[in-house]
Amino acid sequence: MAEAITEFRASVKWLRVSPQKARLVLNLIKGRRVEDALNTLTFTKKRFAAQLHKLVRSALDNANFMNTEKGVEVDVDNLYVTRAVANDGPRMKRVRPAPQGRAYRIQRRIAHIEVALGEKTPGKDVAPARPAGAEKTPRKK
Repeated sequence: MAEAITEFRASVKWLRVSPQKARLVLNLIKGRRVEDALNTLTFTKKRFAAQLHKLVRSALDNANFMNTEKGVEVDVDNLYVTRAVANDGPRMKRVRPAPQGRAYRIQRRIAHIEVALGEKTPGKDVAPARPAGAEKTPRKK
């Protein structure tokens, strides 16, 4: 049988917001339940929050589509934001007039945003386990 899909993604590219400003809002919703994340985005005063709200809704709609059309069992109430990433896009170079005939260069930043939702199961831990060789050993004095 096919492997169950555990992640529902949505992404937007070429967004006119700097990735640094986008990460401020993305950090607010990482690890939260989808309902809490949408409420947080609704009342956040950053300009990017409205666009991110649409993106999280799109990922939620992808989960609903997989549930109804593809037959993948998804409990929408147990979905949470597993990953929210803002990557750099290409920069637009612009020129601004400066005193005495000079010109200053301006770089307008572009971001590629990706949001992934996962399902929290009651019997499973969300945090990844440590690798096999990463146990703590007592220090020698």
